[in-house]
Amino acid sequence: MDLKHLQERLQGFATERDWEKFHSPKNLAMALSVEAAELLEIFQWLSSHESTKLDSDQLDRAEMEIADVFIYLLCIADKLGIDVVRAAEKKISLNEHKYPSEKVKGSAKKYTEYD
Repeated sequence: MDLKHLQERLQGFATERDWEKFHSPKNLAMALSVEAAELLEIFQWLSSHESTKLDSDQLDRAEMEIADVFIYLLCIADKLGIDVVRAAEKKISLNEHKYPSEKVKGSAKKYTEYD
């Protein structure tokens, strides 16, 4: 399934339930934030190593929270007319310029911290 079809399916889901009135970009962004926090909660007390070794219950929860984040992100993008693939490609290109590999390799500093 491509993104456009998924967005259409999400539109239909909301329309069938008369939820469009609740789906302003503001409300969707707030819901996205809540779902991202629920994803974060899974990892909250885990070490970095433990976070790479989720048990099956944790992995199932992570999968559902990632799906929620993705769904809300697609809904916001749809409401604003943003092509998420094009936007991601644009952002990656910008980051390639901000963070040239020869300058930042192996460092987690923000681009403003480099000479």
